Amino acid sequence: MSDDKNFDRLTLENALTELGRRAYAAGRTVEIVVYGGSALLLTLNRQINTGDVDAVFEGTKDFIKRLAAEMAEEFGWDENWLNDGVKGWLSKRDADPDVKALFKTYPTEDQPGLRVYTARPEYLFAMKCRAMRVGGVETNSDIDDIKLLARAIGVKNSRDALTLVEKFYPQNMLQPKTRLGLEEIFSNLDGPEDDHTPPASQS
Repeated sequence: MSDDKNFDRLTLENALTELGRRAYAAGRTVEIVVYGGSALLLTLNRQINTGDVDAVFEGTKDFIKRLAAEMAEEFGWDENWLNDGVKGWLSKRDADPDVKALFKTYPTEDQPGLRVYTARPEYLFAMKCRAMRVGGVETNSDIDDIKLLARAIGVKNSRDALTLVEKFYPQNMLQPKTRLGLEEIFSNLDGPEDDHTPPASQS
């Protein structure tokens, strides 16, 4: 793996399977919650490659980081291929059980080494909107993700989008560019370039 964007859907699933296999072999069952591009790869089959896996794994952090570091060394991956840098973007509602869903157990339900939860599309949408980068939406790599998630959850205008975002993040946590960016995104949401968006999976 020499490319910066190492993980497509298959590679990511293989990595999680291997992580689960190693945890099970050590007599452990650990849990992680996946966010960001990796969550979109898993739940909405977003056709992208991602450079790392944004996840939170409280309680078993040292154990999981050790396994991830071993895998990185063996497979030539970046040492931070699995990281918890996303914690700074979490909502105060992150602890609510209804904002996450169990995606899969790796390697199998009979050998439960790793249980992977993913943030629900509504939560991912709010996180993507809050993290909208400065520079104009035309240069923002998150815009396609926001459009994909909007269609998956049925948000069709900037007013409803902002209302949803504010369910997770109070207004004082949002930058002015968030409102402006949403207005621009939703004014162009129904363009022909979006017709290929895959349907949301059931979760």
